[in-house]
Amino acid sequence: MKHTVSLKQNHEFRRLYNKGKSAVSPYFVVYCRKTGRDQSRLGITTGVKLGNAVKRNFVRRRIRELYRTNEEKFLPGFDIVVVARTRAIFGRYRELERSFLQQMKKLGLMAQSDKKEDRP
Repeated sequence: MKHTVSLKQNHEFRRLYNKGKSAVSPYFVVYCRKTGRDQSRLGITTGVKLGNAVKRNFVRRRIRELYRTNEEKFLPGFDIVVVARTRAIFGRYRELERSFLQQMKKLGLMAQSDKKEDRP
């Protein structure tokens, strides 16, 4: 991830839960908050409800990959926490990606594209 570092401190996660904006889907809950940094910070939470360690790590890897492949579409300077829900284990990757991008757009984290579509 080019412009992103990990969010690891418990108090940073709690601050986002309490003071950040959130967006909910069947697969994730995404919390975000603007910071004054040049980089964004990403945190991923997978609870014990998801299953054993193998399933939780599987979901974490998928979320990290969703973020990494779409990172250039997001604005820098945000703290982001993605909380996985149980359906994330069974969802298809394309469904997860569509849902993830919708949540990021809803939170205002998508960068404006330079190209405007040509419409008659």
